Order: sequence, then C-alpha cells, then structure tokens
Amino acid sequence: MTSSPETSPLLGPRPTTADLPPSEYEPHKTRPGSIRSMRSCLTSSSVTATAAAGPCPRQQLPHTSSDSASSSSSKKFNTFDGLFRDIILGFSDGLTVPFALTAGLSTLGSTKLVIMGGLAELFSGMISMGLGAYLAGVTERQHWEAEHARKAWEVSNLPQLEQSEILAILEDHYGVSRATAAALVQDLCRKGNEENLVRFLMDLEVRMMEPDLNRAWVSAGVMGLSYFVGGLIPMLPYFFMERAREALWVSVVITALILLGFGFVKNWVTIRTREAGVWGAVQTLIIGALAAGTSYAIVRLLDSDH
Repeated sequence: MTSSPETSPLLGPRPTTADLPPSEYEPHKTRPGSIRSMRSCLTSSSVTATAAAGPCPRQQLPHTSSDSASSSSSKKFNTFDGLFRDIILGFSDGLTVPFALTAGLSTLGSTKLVIMGGLAELFSGMISMGLGAYLAGVTERQHWEAEHARKAWEVSNLPQLEQSEILAILEDHYGVSRATAAALVQDLCRKGNEENLVRFLMDLEVRMMEPDLNRAWVSAGVMGLSYFVGGLIPMLPYFFMERAREALWVSVVITALILLGFGFVKNWVTIRTREAGVWGAVQTLIIGALAAGTSYAIVRLLDSDH
C-alpha cells in the first residue's frame, strides 16, 4: 500500500498558503523566503513534539564501498585543488614582494645590503604566509564541525523541519517534482540513516565539504615553501654579481620570464584555454612590474633627498 506524497505519514502535508505569509507564497515560482517561512512555521510545533517524544538517538549506517570510493575521490580532488591554490598564492607573492624589495634596495648600490634585506623579508614572509595558511585551515575545520553539529542536532530534534527544507530545496531550486522529491526525502530520512542525511544536508544546503584533518599543516608548509622558492629566484643574481645595478637587470629579466611562464601555466591549468594562459601571463607580468617599479622609484626618491 502506497501513500500519496501529499499525505505521506513520514513527511506530512506540505505547508500551504494558510501556513505561510501571503508575501512569501507565489505558486509556480522560486520562493527565496520559503525555507525561512517553513522554519518559522514548523519550529514551534516540531520542538513541542520532540520535547514530548524525547530526542531521537543518532545511529550511523555503515557506508557501502561505493560511498567510500565516492567520498575518497571527492576528498582527493579537494586536497589537490587546495594545494594548487596554496602554491599559486605562495609562489606569486614570493615572486612579487621580495623582487620589489630587492629592486628598491638595489638603488643603494650594495649587493650585501640587498641580500641581507631580501633574506630577512624572505624568511619573515615565509613564516607569515605559513601561519596565515595554518590559521585559515584551522578556522575552516572548526566552522565545518560547528555546522555539522548544528545539522546533526536538527536532524535528531527537528526532523520534520529538515524534511520540509529538503523538499523546498529540491522543488524550488532544482525543479524536482513533488512526487520524486517526496520519495527521495522518505528514503533519506529513514531510521538508521541519520548520518547520511546529515552529510546530504551539509553538501546540498550548507554547501561545505569536510576539510582534511591535516589540511592546515599541509597548507602552511606548501604555502610557506612556495613563497620562499618564489622569492629566492629574483635574489639569485645578487649572490653571484658584485654590482647591484647589473644584478638588478639580470634579476628583472629572470623574474619577467618566470612571471610570464607562471601566469600562463596558472591560467591554463585552471581554465584550459590558450587565450586565458596568455592573459594570465601578461597580467602577472604587469603586476610584478608595477610592484617592482614602484618600490624602485620610492627608494630612489628617498635616497636622492639625502
């Protein structure tokens, strides 16, 4: 014996115009405020029913091999995407900031001063970038854990609210029919599937993927090392040449080539078109040239006053 989606014993009737404010209800249209309206309509009744029945115990359904493979593949993709982002941020900053600093210091005419100032900035920048990446990773993990705990509590204590929210999302934002959405929600909300339901809500409603536990440390190391490598390249000529002005021009040529290549590869890997790669190369070169030129001009101006 099957139940109509409109009168399902699990889902209950969907809120009608009597439940929602008139301004929130527009038939056959996307209703941005519908989920919020359902939350306000259902929370009081759900909390009352939950208080009478007591909280539902959370049970975890063992994952199948296909679920594990899908989750593992998704985590690997997210890890690669995060590492690539860290490399781009660290290497691009490393190429630009130390290069601009050494270009400015080279106007003073001392390669020793350029090397000492450049290395000081390089190590401090590496530590700063690494710490920033670590703190960002820790904050991201804490945010995910807080959202996961909130969703787990709502699934256990406000099941009717969560079911209505899923229905609204599937129908209003993805165009899924009422019957299909109701069948999917019934299957997701079956007893013993609470953990999978929480994961579904985190992916669909909250739109947050679970960060790796080691993500913060890896991100800190990758970004800090990328910054150091990128910043060391413009400084190499000053280690082997006595005249700072000559070393500056060699550094400019080397850094310009690296900026062009890095900008092209960065955009080509992410967008996969030659035009995007060329634009990325030009854009990166312009940014580096502006930074170095500004630093050189400021130090030259300050030195001329003395």
